[in-house]
Amino acid sequence: MNGLSILGTGRSLPDHIVTNDDLARRVETSNDWIVSRTGIRERRFAQGETLTQLAVAAARRAMERAGVGPQDIGLCLMATVTPDWITPSQACLLHQELGLPEDCPAFDLSAGCTGFLYAMETAAAMLPRMARPCALLVGGELLSRITDMDDRSTCILFGDGAGAAVVKSTEGAPWHALLGTRGNREALWAAGPGNHPAYLHMNGQEVFQFALKTVPELARSLLDKAGMDRDQIDWYVLHQANHRILEGVAKRMKVPMERFYENIGRYGNTSAATIPIALDEMAEQELLRPGQWIMCLGFGAGLTWGGAMFRW
Repeated sequence: MNGLSILGTGRSLPDHIVTNDDLARRVETSNDWIVSRTGIRERRFAQGETLTQLAVAAARRAMERAGVGPQDIGLCLMATVTPDWITPSQACLLHQELGLPEDCPAFDLSAGCTGFLYAMETAAAMLPRMARPCALLVGGELLSRITDMDDRSTCILFGDGAGAAVVKSTEGAPWHALLGTRGNREALWAAGPGNHPAYLHMNGQEVFQFALKTVPELARSLLDKAGMDRDQIDWYVLHQANHRILEGVAKRMKVPMERFYENIGRYGNTSAATIPIALDEMAEQELLRPGQWIMCLGFGAGLTWGGAMFRW
């Protein structure tokens, strides 16, 4: 049975840094208040950069580190809720900029913050039927486009960025994944056409409780599926939404926080980009070593949830 191997990762962030003090000059908040409730100290906002530019930069870095060229890519998937154009898809724009082969399918996935994990499992299912064994997966957002900067409950949370991975369909590679949806449009949403501006709105307490209940249950289900124990996982890489969620999940799973990678303090919540950005940072810091077990866990608007467990 084929699983996925990650051959290379990449990331790209806007240059402009927005600190908590910057936000405090616009809305009633403070650095201490934001840090104590979210763990976020700063985030990046695009100023002139397009999502296509960030996605292309992240993708090129991932392809370079994987040692592959456009001719090796058989599938191109982009997880995002903030594409540059309504149509063609963000994946098609990426396909064009990278010069990918014409027989390489390209399409977007809209699963909120769980989008990159949806892309991983989609690639695992599709790649064995594609013309080439490698897929390019990108999670990217310009959430500053849909953030109400006068709403202190949301403007402190979100940031912009893109992360990418080149994956390969590999015979016998360990791969365990679970995806799900709990349809709920009142927990986290942005209005559609005819409702402008299409700002993000969130019932923070509902999302918080959803994550604290669903993510530990998801992790246990993945471990049961693999016949493994929580202590056999070297790294837990969660969607970076809130430090208190990471802390709560670790406590409920009875796993030390040291095995949960965290970078939310620097970037805020970049939705579908958080997990690939985290994986790229970990690889760059040589925290990930061959043979280690990695569990990625996500949750987001939909409400969606998903997890993937694999060996590095």
